[in-house]
Amino acid sequence: MDAIVRTVSGEYDLEASIKSIGDDLLIAVYGGERPHIGAVAVAQPRPSLKDPDITSSTASVFCFLSHKEDEIAKLASETISAAFKTNVVVTAGMHWDGISEDGLKKVGINSRDLVVLIIDKIKLSFSTVL
Repeated sequence: MDAIVRTVSGEYDLEASIKSIGDDLLIAVYGGERPHIGAVAVAQPRPSLKDPDITSSTASVFCFLSHKEDEIAKLASETISAAFKTNVVVTAGMHWDGISEDGLKKVGINSRDLVVLIIDKIKLSFSTVL
């Protein structure tokens, strides 16, 4: 099953493509003038170190040289993996020429909003799969 979600803030919006592969999830996060793959995060669920009754997640991240999408990929993969107790791979790549510091902050806000949209979409669209 496939789905697409987008932020709609009006500036520095992001998009995500969601694909279920068996019980696992493959998610591509992209945006800007030149979408690409800048970082890849692979997350798997595990019991929380503080409370084993709570599911947490751990991720490994690969970031291509000169790219800074690693934090977005890591946050998304760990959050989604813990939420659905499944393995998750997230690719992330977005680029805007001459983006300002305020623009970078907006991308961060939009990336967190996008994770919420992804989780909501998975709950609606993938509930019979996961």
